[in-house]
Amino acid sequence: SFYEELVTHGILKPLTAPVEGMVVREGSRNYVAPQGISSVVKYYLEQSGAEVSYGQHVTHISLRDGRWEVSRKAGPPEQFDVVILTMPVPQILQLQGDIVNIINESQKQQLESVSYSSRYALGLFYEAGTGIAVPWAARYITDNPCIRFISIDNKKRNIECPEIGPSVVVHTTVTFGSEHLDSDPAEVQQIILSHLQRIVPSLPQPSSIKCQRWRYSQVTRAVPNCPGQMILHTQPLLICGGDGFTRSNFDGCIESAMSLAEAVKPHL
Repeated sequence: SFYEELVTHGILKPLTAPVEGMVVREGSRNYVAPQGISSVVKYYLEQSGAEVSYGQHVTHISLRDGRWEVSRKAGPPEQFDVVILTMPVPQILQLQGDIVNIINESQKQQLESVSYSSRYALGLFYEAGTGIAVPWAARYITDNPCIRFISIDNKKRNIECPEIGPSVVVHTTVTFGSEHLDSDPAEVQQIILSHLQRIVPSLPQPSSIKCQRWRYSQVTRAVPNCPGQMILHTQPLLICGGDGFTRSNFDGCIESAMSLAEAVKPHL
């Protein structure tokens, strides 16, 4: 039903563009978000009517008079009746305040067992009218130590438009990502570009480039038994969830969201 709703509203479309080297699992269907994956999140936030504050870096969570006091890097602390944490699991364990003692030993062990792959993403942006002469929209690379995936992004999303220039997205291999996790991004960018040049020598010169370090890319080991969520404290409710409690695809995120919603309902 989630897919049907998103397809009906044009947020998702079935993937029709050619993807070279993709492993197609029996019975699975693939979709693409023409306006980018953030459009899925924006759609649900609009549906919820929630007021969203961006760029708030949470540092401490503590109990104050039966409520949660949440402190952030900038600005005064705020108090809440319910707190739901969906950031990567290692970042939950980095939070300070009473939460450190609230997480019991068994939960701590489960949370510490979660692991993520790390990789770099490189975006190449071109002027309108630039042609990229390759027969695929995206391609998985199996024989390169640096690059795992290349996508002609507008082609993959099936939104080729003469007014908007094409863009190319490159994902590195997990091994390369972990080996260069703390390297200088400018140096990493040059290494990726040199490999890309060898794989797709016909690529024109981009007008701009963005290199993104993706420390928590995909969950490689989730919380044991994939419960979808974990209640850290009941009254007031402090609960965590996200793909670290299921798996890193849209189905996994929906499963965790449903599980979180069921657990939060009695507290509203």
